[in-house]
Amino acid sequence: MRKLVKQPAAHAEHTPLLKPARHESAVRQVSGTARYVDDIPAPDSLCYVSVGTTNVASGTLQALELAAVWQSPGVIDVITIADIPGHTDIGPVFGGDPILLDTEVKFHGQPVFAVLAETEEQARVAATKAEMSFTGAPAILTTDAALVADSKVRPTHEFGRGDIDAALASAPMTASGHLSVGGQEHLYLEGQVSLAIPEEEDRLSIYTSSQHPSEVQKLVAEVLGVKLHRVAVDMRRMGGGFGGKESQAAQWACLAAVFAWRTQRAVKMRLPRMLDMQATGKRHPFENDYHIGFDASGKMHGARITVAGNCGHSPDLSDAIVDRAMFHTDNAYQLGASKITGHRLKTHIVSHTAFRGFGGPQGLIMAELMMDVVARKTGLDPLTVRKRNLYSPQNGMITPYGMELEQDILPSLIERLENDAHYWQRREALTRFNQQSPIIKKGLSLTPVKFGISFTAKHLNQAGALIHIYTDGSVQVNHGGTEMGQGLHTKVGQIVAHEFGISLDNIEVTATRTDKVPNTSPTAASSGTDLNGKAAQNACITLKQRLAELFAEEFGVAPDSVTFADGKVSSGDHALPFTQLVQNAYMARISLSSTGYYRTPKIYYDRDTGSGRPFFYFANGAAVSEVRVDTLTGEYTVDKVDILHDVGTSLNPAIDRGQIEGGFIQGMGWLTTEDLRWDDSGKLISNNLATYKIPAIGDTPAHFNVELFDRPNAEDSIYHSKAVGEPPLMLAMSVWCAIKDAVSSLADYRIDPAIPAPATPEKVLTAITALQEGKNHAN
Repeated sequence: MRKLVKQPAAHAEHTPLLKPARHESAVRQVSGTARYVDDIPAPDSLCYVSVGTTNVASGTLQALELAAVWQSPGVIDVITIADIPGHTDIGPVFGGDPILLDTEVKFHGQPVFAVLAETEEQARVAATKAEMSFTGAPAILTTDAALVADSKVRPTHEFGRGDIDAALASAPMTASGHLSVGGQEHLYLEGQVSLAIPEEEDRLSIYTSSQHPSEVQKLVAEVLGVKLHRVAVDMRRMGGGFGGKESQAAQWACLAAVFAWRTQRAVKMRLPRMLDMQATGKRHPFENDYHIGFDASGKMHGARITVAGNCGHSPDLSDAIVDRAMFHTDNAYQLGASKITGHRLKTHIVSHTAFRGFGGPQGLIMAELMMDVVARKTGLDPLTVRKRNLYSPQNGMITPYGMELEQDILPSLIERLENDAHYWQRREALTRFNQQSPIIKKGLSLTPVKFGISFTAKHLNQAGALIHIYTDGSVQVNHGGTEMGQGLHTKVGQIVAHEFGISLDNIEVTATRTDKVPNTSPTAASSGTDLNGKAAQNACITLKQRLAELFAEEFGVAPDSVTFADGKVSSGDHALPFTQLVQNAYMARISLSSTGYYRTPKIYYDRDTGSGRPFFYFANGAAVSEVRVDTLTGEYTVDKVDILHDVGTSLNPAIDRGQIEGGFIQGMGWLTTEDLRWDDSGKLISNNLATYKIPAIGDTPAHFNVELFDRPNAEDSIYHSKAVGEPPLMLAMSVWCAIKDAVSSLADYRIDPAIPAPATPEKVLTAITALQEGKNHAN
């Protein structure tokens, strides 16, 4: 496409770009008028779905008696897998996810049958009345058990550089150890919910809380045995997703669709919180190992790292998730020679799925652990070790998977943060405090983040948009991304307003719909604005070209001299209000509607060679956290946090700061309080907010500073901005490392305490006790 239209200046008076515009739904959300799926006015025929689930984790279904379910008050219909008209496996990438139980039990809480009733309460009561019996079978419930049994959902993958055996053998110093990394419950405010409404003949409308409407469309069509164009999926907004609605929203939409198809009635399926937590996947727990070589200066010579993801019973998205964990085991550091191995382990647990960071955090934590271990072994400050191993022209800029880093941001970013946050002065004061305080110990840590931006599945790095300009100058935008509170629609609206040089009030971003923009990718991998913003921009460029040519013809100027800014279209001394030019275009029979498309350039990865460029660019950041630990109880508080984060050219500083703050607190929860627990039968017992603790407002540090690192993205992203959704979560590594720093003071900073994640007070106290008794042999 010829780009003859000039880009408007970012400082144009009426552009909302690069300014802290409020979230497009903010007023509606705080006033309670924002419409979610459960707020859609109920059709007269509406009825409700619930499911009956297994009470064993492994075995075979022997008998299923549903007579009492049918006889329960209000029941309209009951189905099992035998009643599904089309496909019964709804795995998003690979097979292994039956819509309902066939014969083999996959996990405790697996849906066996579904019941439709006149009210939600009637459906839930009826679902409890089935009589089921199972032939038991041994269940694999832990990562260690899966490793012993060689139980995998996908093959193991490896990559690396150099001769790792030689590097470890010749290194002056070595260390090895193990880290258990817990999972995390998504705990979105709005649970899983879908509404299916039958339309004419065999057509169906689906309203769903999903990050991937096109996948819901595809799976509903396949389950019903119809073509995709018969199914329209509408997704206006989610009350949170965090990855939990990328693949696992589809099952509930499919079940609602089957009942709507069978009964020709509107059907809603909404999971109650406890069932939602039991029947949907989490962030993958990992069991990781390392063996590293280094020298007395703290420089790394080599690293052999194994990451083992507990994937649950099916592949779901686990292949790509473990890949991303492997890609991030280096974080910001040149490891020297390397060999990275990733296992995808199969257990009789709910199938784990995407979660903010998509495996990256579970790999990145290993890099921070290794830096701390090197610091304790050499007697150096952990920040010194981190800085000496940063990717740089001196240390090398090639990752273990062969990607050459093109930007050297972190050394200057870290230097600015350590100075602004007074790291070294605080380190001295903290050391003095710990020498004088027998019970309370303080810890301090500065940790960086280098997070790759792009889907590791190459084909997902594409997006489309549709833009209409109406004759009054107002603009309607539709794109393939979904709004889950992160401000995607706001940023896309800002982009379109900026391109046309008009007010944000003139832009309406409509619900994501599969009958407007087809074949969309999920809103995930922090790529929502990168992909959909570029697609919307490209649609604008097409429309601006048409309007500029009309303007040029009318005034006798060159089309490439025409600019759009401050509500006007101009060239030299000639100008028209944007609205007037739009009306002129309509009268001249010029189309005022256009699609836009974008695909991410440069990316590729060769699994056979274990090398490539899986990421378009990296987002960077660093955080300093200070904590206090009570060595008698293991309890701790996070007192101070200072963050400097790289978002390139910020499209909306207010939204970006909010994402950084929220991501950090969510990461802090994963690493400190959010402790998933299953009992010996495989039942999730941390299945409600009484047994699963997320951070509350009282856990937010009293001193919590967030600053943006103002440097444009060197890559041609949308206005040279950078993704901000996932990377800030990993800044919370500084809290986990600070807790370890405080405990390490008990051994004069010569031992890195073995504290698994999450570092609950119980685990911290166990590490304190072991260290005090001289029994800590982890490192």
